This record gives sequence, C-alpha cells and structure tokens, in this order.
Amino acid sequence: MSSLRNSLRALAAAGLAAVLIVPASAAQAEPSPAELTQRIEKSSTELERVVESYNKLTEDIKANKAAAARLTARIGPLEAQTAQSRADVGEIAVTAYKTGRLDTANALLSAGGPSNLLARLDTLDQLTRQRQQRISGFTESQRRLLDQKARLDATLAKQAAQAKQLAAGKKKIEKDLAELYEMRRQAYGRATEPAAPRAKSKSGGSSAEQAPAVSGRAGTAVRYAYGAIGKPYVWAADGPNGYDCSGLTSAAWRAAGKSLPHNTKMQWGVVSHISRSELRPGDLVFYNSLGHVSIYVGGGQVIHAPTFGRNVEKRDVDLMKPYGYGRVR
Repeated sequence: MSSLRNSLRALAAAGLAAVLIVPASAAQAEPSPAELTQRIEKSSTELERVVESYNKLTEDIKANKAAAARLTARIGPLEAQTAQSRADVGEIAVTAYKTGRLDTANALLSAGGPSNLLARLDTLDQLTRQRQQRISGFTESQRRLLDQKARLDATLAKQAAQAKQLAAGKKKIEKDLAELYEMRRQAYGRATEPAAPRAKSKSGGSSAEQAPAVSGRAGTAVRYAYGAIGKPYVWAADGPNGYDCSGLTSAAWRAAGKSLPHNTKMQWGVVSHISRSELRPGDLVFYNSLGHVSIYVGGGQVIHAPTFGRNVEKRDVDLMKPYGYGRVR
C-alpha cells in the first residue's frame, strides 16, 4: 500500500512539474520587444550589405553596357573602311595593269626598256605596300576591338549571373525580415514607421522642416535631402518616392548637377576625403565599413535613409561610428 502511495506521489509531482515547466518554456520561446528589435537590426544590416553589392553591380553593368555600345559603334565603320581598303588595292592593281601595260614584253620593247619596267614595277609595289599596310592596320584594330567586345560580353554575362545570385540572397533576407516584421507588428502594432507629416516649404515643395540657408550646389543637395525626410527606405531606390542610403545621396547631388554612383563604396572612391573638422553642408559621411552613407546638413546633423521599415530622417552625425568624410568634387 505504501508502495502505491509512493508511486502516486511521484506521478503527482511529475505532473505538477510538467505543468510548471511547459508555460515557462513557452514564455522563453517568445522573444521580447528588445530581442525582436535586435534581430531586425542585424538582419537589416546584412540585407543592406547585399543591397549595396547589388547597387555596385548595377553601376558596373551600366558602365560596361555603355562601353560595349561605344565599341560596337566603332567596329561598324572600321569594318567598312577595311573592306574599302581591300577594294582599293585590287582596283590599283587592275588599273595599273590595264592602263600602264605592265606586261614584261611590252615594257622591254617600249622606250626606256628594262629600266622603265623596273621603275613602274617599283611604283606599283610602293602603292600596293601602302594599301596593304592600311589593310593590316585596319584588320589589327578591328581584331582588338572585337576582342574587347568579347571580353565585355563575358563580363556582362558574369555580372548578370552575380546579380541573380544577389537577388536570390536579397529575397531570402527579405523573407526573414518579413517574419520578424510580423512579430514586431504583434509586439508594437505595426511593422514600419508611420509616414512623417509633410509641411509645405516656402518654395512650395514638401518638407518636414525648413532647410538651412546654404549657397551653391551644396545648398541644392541639402534642400533636396530635407525634402526627402519622412519618405520610406526602399532598397536600390533613388527617389522620388523612396531611397536607400546611397540612393538618397546620389539623388541629392544629382539635383545639384553632379553625378554620383548609386553605391556607397563607389561614392567613397569619387569624393575628396576630408577631416571631420572640415565638414560643411553637402559633404558625405560614411559609416559601417562603407556599408552606409549620409549627407551632412550642418549643426552636427546628417540626413540619411536608415534601413528597412524606417523613414528618411535627420540625426546626429554620430548616429553610428563614422568611417570617413567626403566632399563631392
């Protein structure tokens, strides 16, 4: 009997332990809002690197397509010139034979004898060699251009394949972000920031706040950046309805008449590198090992497109540790 009681007590204790443990495990499985935010920020950083790599490939492909088009335009006329040179040589030989009567017997019997024949043959030989040199030059140039075109075609094919790989990676991270955003929606009520209120600026454009008075092209870029405040982060976008980080800086300076590549690392490569003490409105501030970029607007503030689910905002220049500073040339 005591044995039965002991068994029942053990079962009861085990059942109670199970009741106590299961809710605790379920509670631990639910991440806290802080944990969710951390996971979202980590995934967003990873995706931003993929997006910037995608942007760089897009810029490279654009440049190579333009170069291929220029080569194609040069190859066509060169082929025509080569064909014409070949025809010229043939025509020279035929004309010289018909009109110059360069057969050996006639040359020997005509005035001047053999010396006349040698002179005429020498002249024809010089003309022929000149035309042949032109043909060789055209043919070699054509070969080089065709080789370059073939290399460019191979590069474009490789970059297209890489772009597909990046797009596949982007989709995977976006899928992960979608799941995290759903959890954030459950925790906070929404997955993304609400759009900022848009007030009318004196110039008639929309602006969350008034831009400072800055002259010249830098002023145009700064005003554009102010006009983008509150618009959503959109990957690989350069406006006007959304931006990623390098898309915003390139769009701002495009409005000022300067062309910047839509990629953070490439932008770093074309700006003049300056010190922090030299910063002035319109300069670019780079972060995260060239994974992020913003535009300086004065007063220790920058405007940037932060990351997925966020809107363009104005923040302190030290929103993260700066990598370096650049001035658009």
